[in-house]
Amino acid sequence: MPRSPVPPSAPHAPPLNVLLRQYSAGTALACEPVDQGLLNRGWRLRTTRGRYFLKHHFDPETAHPAAIARQHRATERLAGLGVPVAPPLPRRDGHTVAEADGHVYALHPWIDGRHRHGGQLSALQCERLGTLLGVVHASLERVMPTPTRACAEPADSADPEDTFALIDDLLGRVRPRRPADARDSFDELARHRLLERRTLLRRHAGRRPPSGSSVGWVHGDFHPFNLLYRGDAPAAIVDWDRLGLRPRAEEAVRAAAIFFVRPAGPLDLPRVRAYARAYRRAAGATRAQLSAAVHRVWWERLNDFWMLRWHYERGDTRADEQFPAASALAVWWTREYDAVCDAFVG
Repeated sequence: MPRSPVPPSAPHAPPLNVLLRQYSAGTALACEPVDQGLLNRGWRLRTTRGRYFLKHHFDPETAHPAAIARQHRATERLAGLGVPVAPPLPRRDGHTVAEADGHVYALHPWIDGRHRHGGQLSALQCERLGTLLGVVHASLERVMPTPTRACAEPADSADPEDTFALIDDLLGRVRPRRPADARDSFDELARHRLLERRTLLRRHAGRRPPSGSSVGWVHGDFHPFNLLYRGDAPAAIVDWDRLGLRPRAEEAVRAAAIFFVRPAGPLDLPRVRAYARAYRRAAGATRAQLSAAVHRVWWERLNDFWMLRWHYERGDTRADEQFPAASALAVWWTREYDAVCDAFVG
């Protein structure tokens, strides 16, 4: 999902003694960094009491203690409904957010499992994935407060004129870095995709969608690295930092565009179809809602350059390896728009 650029920061060792004194988690025996994750840090922690996941919340958009506590309450309630999550462990005083040396942390039980991309899922497992996200959305509706009218207003879609200006700015950042014969492959692909996308936007500028449908509570970042499998079954949905109010059907489409994208850019449409049918049943979503969501997420992808902004504006290359498939997807989706829509609503 698109994110605001966050600059890379220096490694930060957690103050284990200070933190563990706040919990009944024993004394640290081993602490290893968990490399996956773009916005926050985590460590695999082994103590005299067991194994844990220590999370350091440092993304400025999501690291406010009150927002983290809200996420924690949500996962605790979801766990009570049988949704596979890993709620935080309480401190000795009952609170779940820990602060030390000006940083914010949370301690979770360690969940054994592995991440699985959509290409590794059978048709039945694709159905289970769609059902799981539908259950998450339906369950959040039960455990979270009803949004007020002001909170329920969907965001406007991207303005192509703003995107044209961004494309020009990014092209200016690509060109002067080195002579053409010395540009690296990322620069060449970036320039190609920027020019290609500008042409597509000019051709499809009249298809800008209206404001989205009414919003509900969503996970906000549902993708393979935030879902752990144990065997063939999901063991835990993790990383609830982006919990918020957004159009639910759009989260279902965004998730499919990450789970089921192939390395060269196309979506695996048979798997998408199995996933989407199960999602609609579990979430009570209509075909019209999914069709509108497909259009809005397609438009979002056509106008989105967050990976290039990380690379060129912030010098942050952590998302570079995702760029080839993600940028190819926008082009392929435009060409195969009807087939993609049919996979979600058929």
